[in-house]
Amino acid sequence: MFVKARIAVFVDGCYWHGCPEHYRAATKNAEFWSQKIEANRQRDADTDQRLAAAGWHVMRVWEHEDPDAAARRIAEAVRPTPPETAVSP
Repeated sequence: MFVKARIAVFVDGCYWHGCPEHYRAATKNAEFWSQKIEANRQRDADTDQRLAAAGWHVMRVWEHEDPDAAARRIAEAVRPTPPETAVSP
């Protein structure tokens, strides 16, 4: 969490959070795991909603994402580049 910037960052595992690209349903005890993953997804959505309502920006990074790209995305959110200032003649 970046308190001053009010940004919460979560790194979600592809299996545990049901990544749309990489999640593969379990073959053993499939009903239990399907319910578990769906509950995780619902909890994630609830967490995002509660944080947003409290004025936080939520960023989620999938475990498969390039770490450097994710770090750049987070850094840009935490310290946005200031707009160019117009120079008066």
